[in-house]
Amino acid sequence: MATLSIHFDPAVIARLTSASGDDTVHVTLSLGGGEPSTEAAAVVPHGPLAGLMQAGLLESGTELTFHQRRANRSGRAVVTADGQLIVDGHSSTFPSPSKAAEAVTGNVINGWTLWQTRDGKTLDQLRSQLDAE
Repeated sequence: MATLSIHFDPAVIARLTSASGDDTVHVTLSLGGGEPSTEAAAVVPHGPLAGLMQAGLLESGTELTFHQRRANRSGRAVVTADGQLIVDGHSSTFPSPSKAAEAVTGNVINGWTLWQTRDGKTLDQLRSQLDAE
């Protein structure tokens, strides 16, 4: 009988233990061959967030949030290693901040000015910082 072995990166375990009952945690499994690899293949970010990630201004696993008081709605997304966004409550990733924001709000909206990092910086502010460097 075949043996199934699942190995989780410590960052995944930390994310799972910090998740609340309302969080969506995405885990991807793939078939590997032979012995477990000690070094994962490098993922190169692409798309609109790639520049911020390559400059070190945004990292994989970064949590982005927004809250719109008037509309009484908020959103949460996590940046993936390839520069996509995983939005709570959605099963697929989004290629841009605006597409991710639209998925939450239901409206065409500028995600660059909506999504914020934990320290309150918008993605647009990070982009301006990158342009200034």
